Amino acid sequence: MTHHCPAILVAAPASGQGKTTVAAALARLHARTGRRVRAFKCGPDFLDPHWLALATGHPVHNLDLWMTGEDDARARLHEAAGQADLIVVEGVMGLFDGEPSAADLAQRFGLPVLAVIDASAMAGTFGALAFGLQHFRPGLPWAGVLANRVASERHAQMLQDALGDNPSDWLGAVMRDEAFALPERHLGLTVAAELPDALARLDAAADALATTVLGQMDGAALARWSVGFEALDDEPALAPLLQGKSIAIARDAAFCFIYPANLDVLRTLGAELIFFSPLADEPLPPCDAVWLPGGYPELHATTLAAGTRARDSLRAHVLAGRPVWAECGGMMPLFEFLVPSDGDARVTWGVLPGRVVMQARLAALGPQQLTLPSGTLRGHTFHYSRCESPLAPVRHTESVRGGARAVGEAVYRAGAVQASYFHAWFPSSPAATASLFSAGGAS
Repeated sequence: MTHHCPAILVAAPASGQGKTTVAAALARLHARTGRRVRAFKCGPDFLDPHWLALATGHPVHNLDLWMTGEDDARARLHEAAGQADLIVVEGVMGLFDGEPSAADLAQRFGLPVLAVIDASAMAGTFGALAFGLQHFRPGLPWAGVLANRVASERHAQMLQDALGDNPSDWLGAVMRDEAFALPERHLGLTVAAELPDALARLDAAADALATTVLGQMDGAALARWSVGFEALDDEPALAPLLQGKSIAIARDAAFCFIYPANLDVLRTLGAELIFFSPLADEPLPPCDAVWLPGGYPELHATTLAAGTRARDSLRAHVLAGRPVWAECGGMMPLFEFLVPSDGDARVTWGVLPGRVVMQARLAALGPQQLTLPSGTLRGHTFHYSRCESPLAPVRHTESVRGGARAVGEAVYRAGAVQASYFHAWFPSSPAATASLFSAGGAS
């Protein structure tokens, strides 16, 4: 069965051009008129999906031809197309950056590309950029180009004129306005839930977009970007490898890097999920295993260091020999000390020996995979801190770039605690995922 739905992939020539703002504004603009909108994020990103979820009112899944795989992407797009009036996919980095790139995803599924270009410091060059993005790769589905951060109506006219013989590519200009700027920090955009005016910012961006050619397109006009998404053959059901197990998951402003698909897999494996907030010093609920996902513990180091109930209950869980899987930000407070950018070390949970130190430079970025006895998990790494520990890694992930393999992130183990900078995408291997939360697993 094939489901048809208007769909658009919002891309740019580089990071920082305003892709997220435009993608979320487009989704919000149509969602608040009553249209059913589903959004996706290209690549392994935790932050942009928060804004897209706020705009649509629905969970936002990641699409990546390597990490999540073509079959998973196809199944999610097919499901969304059967429920939605519009699908918005936000690209990653520049249109052709990465392996695979947003352009690869667009071509694989026939997604028309909307190029968002920060035109604040250009005029005629805007036309060259738009032409290059459209024609660099033959056969790329194309929707048009939107100028962002434009200074004036005169400036907008100059940009439109720069398109020359392709005036139909012009989808409008969004003026520069701090009212809908989305604030950033070292890993990317600030999480939407942290800003009390997040929805107001999205509405302001949607209002600005509503004045453009793109924003004035109704359902009939959007139909020109209709795409057919095919169904996958039914896949065998997952074995309930975690049936009867309860998993406590840290979830708050310090631990917020959670793929919705990871939660879905744990539930499908039979686990009961219980959420708690270390930042609020909530004690660990009774459970069989713990997942400490990534996030921003360095921004909350003082509060986490002062939280004795969360710390003591986690230590008791570890002493009882129950499993813990900690990734990146979830791993950082497990050590004895966390040193934020101010250089003042905070005493943290002391489950693992050593310390984690924040640094100004990016420490690691890119796709990774973790091979365990029960399967191989795909995922990625992205962090600005370094770990200093006497613990010897029990294994390493593999860094995966362009078909090459290299040693990736360390995986530490102490008793039933396993920790790494590696962010795992659980659907890539449900069996390996189950082993992370099972006593004696992933040995």
